[in-house]
Formats: sequence, structure tokens, C-alpha cells
Amino acid sequence: MDKLNIKPLGDRVVVEPAPAEEKTASGIIIPDTAKEKPSQGFVVAVPEKDKDNNIKVKPGDRVLYGKYAGTEITINEKDYLIMSQSDILAII
Repeated sequence: MDKLNIKPLGDRVVVEPAPAEEKTASGIIIPDTAKEKPSQGFVVAVPEKDKDNNIKVKPGDRVLYGKYAGTEITINEKDYLIMSQSDILAII
């Protein structure tokens, strides 16, 4: 995880999606067109603390999120998601 020069606002966090599976458990290679969008990733940025902010995740946490959660962005040729903390389902 690289250090990002981005500061999310409100209750939003920046998540780096985990890479999609390349093979099935039995060793079959999955083509790019059949890969599912990952639903887990790593938190890379959270907003600065203030009295109204109740962020429960921290950078480095591995999280599960909804399939259609967040807004996709690309920074330095890497894909990230900016999502509300309420879109995060669990910390793994």
C-alpha cells in the first residue's frame, strides 16, 4: 500500500480493492471477462479526526464491502474506491 496524497471528507474512506482471483480452487484459469469485481480490500486513507467524526476503520484494515459500493478513482495508475464508512460491511 502506497502513501496517498488524498484526504477523504466526512465519513468517507479510500479503499484499495484486493486483486481479483486468477484461478479457481481446482486450478482453472479465469479469463478477464469472467472475473468478478472484488468485494474486499484494504483501507488506505481515512478523514482527519474531529469531534463529529466517528470513523471505526484505520489505514491497513482489511474490509468487506458491498458489490456496488463506492466511486472508482485512479491515482498514479492504481485503482481505488472512495466509499462511505456505512458501505463497509465488516473488518476482516
